Amino acid sequence: MESMKTLPIRLTPGQDLRATLEAAVQSQNCRAAFVLSGIGSLSTAGIRLAGAEQPTRLTESMEILTLSGTVAVDGNKTSSHMHMAISTATGQVLGGHVALGCTVLTTAEVLLVLLPDWQFTREPDAQTGYDELVIRAHS
Repeated sequence: MESMKTLPIRLTPGQDLRATLEAAVQSQNCRAAFVLSGIGSLSTAGIRLAGAEQPTRLTESMEILTLSGTVAVDGNKTSSHMHMAISTATGQVLGGHVALGCTVLTTAEVLLVLLPDWQFTREPDAQTGYDELVIRAHS
């Protein structure tokens, strides 16, 4: 069994935070990873707040205060469950699920942990009514 492998990444201006992290995991031929830490800045953000159906869209300079979550790769399909806290230019702090459309302003510095012996998928869960994380050993 292999152990965890770290993958530090610096995202550059204009990159989509979530899509770039999913692509990075996929490019490593890995099926399971988690975000250990992340900081940086965004010019646009999509954050789905607790209980909301759609993400809240923000278009101003923001700082990423924290970023964490999981990335699942199943063939060409990727799915993530990431949360972040951001602060606006006025210091207001918001947090929630990271949606596609979070655009890096100047930089994002992220540490991914790749789990080559595991596979993450998202599958319907009758109890919650959502697609939830399923963890399997990868052979």
